Amino acid sequence: MDRVTTSDTRPAQSSPRSQAEMWFDPACPWAWMTSRWLMEVEKVRDMDVTWSVMSLSVLNEGRDLPADYRDMLDRSWGPVRVIIAAARKHGAEVIKPLYDAMGTRIHYRKIDDRAVVIAESLAECDLPAELARFADTDEVDEQLRASHQRAIDLVGDEVGTPVISVEGVAFFGPVVSPAPTGEAAGRLWDGCLLVAGTDGFFELKRTRTVGPIFPIHDGPHS
Repeated sequence: MDRVTTSDTRPAQSSPRSQAEMWFDPACPWAWMTSRWLMEVEKVRDMDVTWSVMSLSVLNEGRDLPADYRDMLDRSWGPVRVIIAAARKHGAEVIKPLYDAMGTRIHYRKIDDRAVVIAESLAECDLPAELARFADTDEVDEQLRASHQRAIDLVGDEVGTPVISVEGVAFFGPVVSPAPTGEAAGRLWDGCLLVAGTDGFFELKRTRTVGPIFPIHDGPHS
């Protein structure tokens, strides 16, 4: 009996794109580093990131904190409120551009005046200047707290910023400095997928020995 060979003519199945969601507060330099890393991952891996707001001010409510840190938290209400208000009025697609604009000014340009940060960022993103008024009201705090709580519900309350969800599994971090680029960023993402897919995995941690290391040229807003 002759051997019959056949070829599989079925179309190759493409792997689904990975999904991540990152919660950030523009005031947090570590969240900024993580966001720059995720932007690099988007270049080298088939993945999509959803950007969401959490709040250091909400996270630290009722805690006994040093005066200088409390002052920073008091000033941090404004940017997150404005992002929430902008997204409510103009759609979620404005969240990332506003974050980029605000974060560049806070962490790269070292602008301490949050009113200036907000005004310049709204102008850069072609958003109405009147959105700045939400910085000093609690009008959108319900939506802000809901976005924040969604992260906490996924990861627990013993965390800070950033929080990322990888394929539905959330954790604090990764805290990394400087932000990896290119294939190094992709390998770190591969590791995140690995631990996220490991049932019962909870924590890896070591003492930080450096602060946030920002590149000389930090993206298109520098």
